[in-house]
Amino acid sequence: MRVIVQRAREASVTVNKEIVGKISKGLMLLVGITHEDTEADAKYVAEKITNLRIFEDENEKMNLSLLDVNGEVLSVSQFTLYGDCRKGRRPNFMDAAKPEHAVNIYESFNHELRKLGIHVETGAFGEMMDVQFVNEGPVTLIVESK
Repeated sequence: MRVIVQRAREASVTVNKEIVGKISKGLMLLVGITHEDTEADAKYVAEKITNLRIFEDENEKMNLSLLDVNGEVLSVSQFTLYGDCRKGRRPNFMDAAKPEHAVNIYESFNHELRKLGIHVETGAFGEMMDVQFVNEGPVTLIVESK
């Protein structure tokens, strides 16, 4: 499992000209799933992201977690995170999980975040989405389960 974590001042996702998910302060997450990922991977990554100290405290030090700042999450599935660009000019997506597997792990990941007390908004799995957000900092990290 591979997640791009971006600290956001605000974020939204639109499908067919309709906003389907929107947050204020929190994290914009692009979530990639591979074949071997399990619910244990989803739980590990959810706990890691929830507790990352990447928000600034009163001394402007990255010392606060998503929980500490009452932040929200916009979680968007993104199979292209497993695109392999080493050969040729067209990415190879063989490492991305098939949709029937990926959707279960993606939903498990979002469920784990909610169990940890995070308000989670999502995109629409498998749909063409327009994502907008303000990356605060900018702060962008990659969290992987393997």
